[in-house]
Amino acid sequence: MTRSSIKSELPILKATGTGGTALAAFHNALVGVNLGHYNLIRLSSVIPPGTVIDPTGTAPAPSGAWGDRLYCVYAEQRTTTPGEEAWAGIGWVQRLGGGGGLMVEHEGGSEAFVTDSILTTLYDMVQGCEAEYAAPHFVVNGAHCTSKPVCSLVIAPFEMSSWHVGAPVASDPDLARGSRPEETSANVRPMSPSRA
Repeated sequence: MTRSSIKSELPILKATGTGGTALAAFHNALVGVNLGHYNLIRLSSVIPPGTVIDPTGTAPAPSGAWGDRLYCVYAEQRTTTPGEEAWAGIGWVQRLGGGGGLMVEHEGGSEAFVTDSILTTLYDMVQGCEAEYAAPHFVVNGAHCTSKPVCSLVIAPFEMSSWHVGAPVASDPDLARGSRPEETSANVRPMSPSRA
């Protein structure tokens, strides 16, 4: 299977989405980092050796065709209640000498809760071998619900994979521009949300 990898740099991306439902808000947050048209496959948070983490999110994310599989670690928190906050974050520790590392994700209703959960989990995971790891790092993102549902997202996209054996993973120009291909079938018409 032909794959497209991010090589040695792993970006940490974050976005906030709103929508008519919490699920729509999650999708729109993914669209906000140009990852809304892939099938997400959640990883168990082990960083491969030789990988550099880019907390600024400027390193290139893997790209592919519509519907490809995206292997990733992500945290996402949604709320539909006005006045509530949604916070999500990813934290990581890396072994000294480029030997890989560990990554964790947490969600909650406040920045303090998410940050504390990330650090507590990382400290527990390296307990007894702290000398082998560098200091922990983390990226968090928050959203405040005022009326419509919101979703806060932090995602680390590792690698893209095509569903088709032997097929190259080609970038979709529409996705690169952040647009959606238009339907051309005569039996398809634009959706319009129902109004009560």
